[in-house]
Amino acid sequence: MAESTKTAGAPAENDAKPLGKHLGNIIKQIRQQHGLTIAEVCERANISRGMLSKIENGLVSTSLDTLEQLANSLGVTISRLFQGYNQPTGGAQLVKSGQGMEVVRRGTRNGHTYHLLAYDQGPKKLFEPFLITLEDPGEEFPSFEHAGTEFLYMLEGELGYRVGEEVYLLQPGDSLTFRGEIPHRPEVHAKLPIKFLAIIHYDHEEPAEHE
Repeated sequence: MAESTKTAGAPAENDAKPLGKHLGNIIKQIRQQHGLTIAEVCERANISRGMLSKIENGLVSTSLDTLEQLANSLGVTISRLFQGYNQPTGGAQLVKSGQGMEVVRRGTRNGHTYHLLAYDQGPKKLFEPFLITLEDPGEEFPSFEHAGTEFLYMLEGELGYRVGEEVYLLQPGDSLTFRGEIPHRPEVHAKLPIKFLAIIHYDHEEPAEHE
């Protein structure tokens, strides 16, 4: 699978966000510890050399799929890449405003932004909390299905969200909970911009591709 990333222009090295810089440093460190060249890792992970260089320097927002490919190519778990990030002695994980990892999901394009707000560091993902922003009134989404339970909480705008055969109008303060295996998708952009929280609990199962 080819890499899936999103960039905005050509950021300079000092524009790297804290998480992206952390991931890049860890990936480079593990690669060098294993005596692997950039070319070897790129071949294993099926990404370009230029892309790996940008990832190691924290200059791109990298999809979870790409991070998983890189972890596999380095012989480590994906949780190893997040080890030590925002993990103080108290055990809590703080993500400051605007510093959540911008991730790319199937269907993502300009005007559709996902920020991952917490990073599981255990052997399995138990949950994924996203802050999702939609700004393109013409964007259409495929239906999504995944393991576990999903909880949506509307923060801004109005959105018609389809779950199975029903479409639910979500306004600020509304919430919606459903099983992930039921086909679901954002459908009606009633009032822009739209911003909502999506929290997925995986019931100890491996997560599938989300919207």
